[in-house]
Amino acid sequence: MEQQIINGIAEAVKAIYDVELPTSRIVLQPTKKEFEGSLTFVTFSLTKQLGKNPVQIGEEIGKYLKENTEAVADYNIVKGFLNLVISKGVWVNTLAEIAEDKNYGHLPSNGEKVMVEYSSPNTNKPLHLGHLRNNFLGHSVSLILDAAGYDVQKVNLVNDRGIHICKSMLAYTKFGKGEEPSETLKGDKLVGNYYVAFDKAYKEEIAQLIEEKQSDYPSLEGVEDLKALKKSIEAKGASKKNKIPLTDEEKVQIKDIKALFEYAEKNAPLLLEAQEMLRKWEAGDEETVALWKKMNDWVYAGFAQSYEMMGVEFDNVYYESQTYLLGKDIVQEGLDKGVFFKKENGSVWIDLKAEKLDEKLVLRGDGTAVYMTQDMGTADLKYKDFGMNKSVYVVGNEQDYHFKVLQAIMKKMGRSYADGIYHLSYGMVELPEGKMKSREGTVVDADDLIQEMIDTAQERTEESGKIDGFTAEEAKVLFKQLALGALKYYLLKVDPKKTMLFNPKESIDFQGDTGVYIQYNHAKIQALLRRADKDGIDYSVAAYKGLTEISEAEADLVALLSKLNDKIVESADAYAPSIIANYAFDVAKQYSKVYSESPIFNEEDDQKKAFRIALSKQSSDAIRIALSLIGVQSPSRM
Repeated sequence: MEQQIINGIAEAVKAIYDVELPTSRIVLQPTKKEFEGSLTFVTFSLTKQLGKNPVQIGEEIGKYLKENTEAVADYNIVKGFLNLVISKGVWVNTLAEIAEDKNYGHLPSNGEKVMVEYSSPNTNKPLHLGHLRNNFLGHSVSLILDAAGYDVQKVNLVNDRGIHICKSMLAYTKFGKGEEPSETLKGDKLVGNYYVAFDKAYKEEIAQLIEEKQSDYPSLEGVEDLKALKKSIEAKGASKKNKIPLTDEEKVQIKDIKALFEYAEKNAPLLLEAQEMLRKWEAGDEETVALWKKMNDWVYAGFAQSYEMMGVEFDNVYYESQTYLLGKDIVQEGLDKGVFFKKENGSVWIDLKAEKLDEKLVLRGDGTAVYMTQDMGTADLKYKDFGMNKSVYVVGNEQDYHFKVLQAIMKKMGRSYADGIYHLSYGMVELPEGKMKSREGTVVDADDLIQEMIDTAQERTEESGKIDGFTAEEAKVLFKQLALGALKYYLLKVDPKKTMLFNPKESIDFQGDTGVYIQYNHAKIQALLRRADKDGIDYSVAAYKGLTEISEAEADLVALLSKLNDKIVESADAYAPSIIANYAFDVAKQYSKVYSESPIFNEEDDQKKAFRIALSKQSSDAIRIALSLIGVQSPSRM
């Protein structure tokens, strides 16, 4: 239809002004809601070429389209905007075309490969609320890219090595007393408890060292609360407007406090032991490696349960314990090529000042790997395995700099895939109570949150009486579908780049902009279709073809349904599930309007009845497809 109108505009310009206007220059946009019409053509760009004012051009083209183009029933001019009213019969034909479109909701292959890396958990703690946004975002982007015609591989890079892993291991050796996972304590949570235990004991050692060494700093003699003094001094210079100069004594004090804290943090016995454990692990010490394997296996079993509960999966899993050695090979290659350089302490760096990224460490002086080491190795391995055109990393925005550096390094190393590296940077998820901290044990556990959502879904569904006639097992399945639908939609309807506040109670409301509201509309339509089938009503294309009168609300709904494939492409190009999520809500909301305005089973005109049932079915399909692309199931009964 749009192409027909575009061709019509080109014909009008030729017929009226004898000017050849390439169709590539003709762009249609949705008409603003305050004006009548569905599509708008802006005429300002033609004024110079045609030598007439935009209103006159709009009037002449609009008149031509109305008289010569079947799709245009009427038009109106608002300054230089030609608003086109589409004939109702065209919208009926459009619905028929959608119903018969085999590519509706899934475009043909475009021949391009994309690898999407998400989840990337650490094996020293269970998954939390932040991981939920990451997993849902990565999984949804993968599904959307697949629907847009890409060959997609979903991968998970597990952070299973490093100092943070050794902290949990060390705490377990000191405080574990042989504790093992049980039915009431998953392995990932058990290991996470020891990560918290390490942090608690580490802070105690830091405090002890500070107390012991404070006398070495004369400027701090007699100070009872060093943190309070540090905060007080720093507050003086915090405001540029009311900045108060520090005294010489304060300058010395702040310098000494920082030096004392840094000494204590670096020399706490627990941290030194953890660093030694990391060196032993990299050297292949049997006892250390055995403990590492045992604790990681506990964590993997726990992760598997969490992923199953979330409804996410992976085509391949990479482990940093395997890829960091590949990264060390790249470091040596870079040294040989002169891309990297060594400092006096033996550490290896790259100078990226020309790229405005400063110098970056790629290998420590003691030969142990850093995150960049293993990320370089993983990048090479992923390309070797899949040969993708684009490699998408779903990682929080605190790592923006890291991925700029990774891409810059791989370009300097001459990797052909470097230009295809894309960091899908997303904002953090916060709760009304504020930020979460894993090491302090203040995170919202993913399993607990999902279970809380399931319990809330059950409570609200039972209150509303929406499970009458369900067996206990059917009700259990429904509660989980509603809980995950609420959770995923709430986390994905927001643009990924934005930091967001998560309110569990808001997310599971049956009204408003929620996943449950969309799911309910789908179930309502399914009930309607069951009745239509039971009554033997024919709502095939043939039953309503030729209908010329439908309501404005119905026309608007058909227009919305016709945009599904466009929305999939738009969402894939932007790596933004929010576009699809909001589309699902728009369809549900517009369908509700049609449902309330246009009777179905009481309609006496068989053509209109068939059209409305067919429109209902297509709306149900669009909702189901859109929700599936954000990983949400659409119940057929509620």
